[in-house]
Amino acid sequence: MSEKKGILLETGTNEFEIVEFSIGPVSYGINVAKVREVINPLPVTKMPNVHPWVDGIFTLRGRVMPLINLPRCLNSQSTTTSPKIIVSELNNYYVAFLVDEVSRIHRISWTAMEPPPHIANSEMVVGIIKMADKMVVLLDFEKIVAEINPEMNQKFNEVTEQSADITAIRKNKTILVAEDSKLLRDLLLGTLHKAGYANIILTENGLDAWQKIEQLSGSGEPIESKVQLIITDIEMPQMDGHHLTKRIKENDKLKHLPVLIFSSLINEEMRIKGQSIGANGQVSKPEINQLIDLVDKFIL
Repeated sequence: MSEKKGILLETGTNEFEIVEFSIGPVSYGINVAKVREVINPLPVTKMPNVHPWVDGIFTLRGRVMPLINLPRCLNSQSTTTSPKIIVSELNNYYVAFLVDEVSRIHRISWTAMEPPPHIANSEMVVGIIKMADKMVVLLDFEKIVAEINPEMNQKFNEVTEQSADITAIRKNKTILVAEDSKLLRDLLLGTLHKAGYANIILTENGLDAWQKIEQLSGSGEPIESKVQLIITDIEMPQMDGHHLTKRIKENDKLKHLPVLIFSSLINEEMRIKGQSIGANGQVSKPEINQLIDLVDKFIL
């Protein structure tokens, strides 16, 4: 696993890698960029009054982290006596997930991932990946972690108050947001509005965002007269945020448009990738105050 993580995909190719794992008969996936390692179960210390999905805490290489029982979280029945633990880093937060089995790594194009159907519990799913012999469900791990750590959602609503002059300037700026999670789109919209950014164009993935940018730039007027800044997630169906950023920065008419990446995947490795394709700034979710400070820096 550690050898595989040393192989960096070329940035902006609209591809990503997933670790496939299973719970019962269902195949699931998690982005390799979120995985630190896969281990066998370790002794777990029970804690009082924890979320029902959490089995307890354990220590790995001096770091204490919670263990989320993913079968219980998904209301699924485990079918193994030798489970595995996926150790992940999300939003600069280490957390481990108990699963039945970890099978292999796949390289996937984001175009192969479709949004989940609107059925029961689909809010736990960010996409469905169709493979030749099966479908792999990509889970919304950020939502799962936010359920056990409510402080993350609270940070989305923290906005530092500014002077009336700055708030008035913000009202005249337009920002385009590319975010596939409805929960996070709504949180971002509400927080940006609260900060005074009233003109927000919402798109559900990188492809929708690109098509909207093309439409806005097709009038012949400079794109900066229509929209002043882009905020994009990385993980999105159809087109990811890195590919969207690369397209913008390689286009002579668009390359001066500031692009900020706002993602749970921001770590040292991903920061280097974002810089290599020309991202103007990168902020790890859920640090909304840092994001708004960067927005102000580029468009006020």
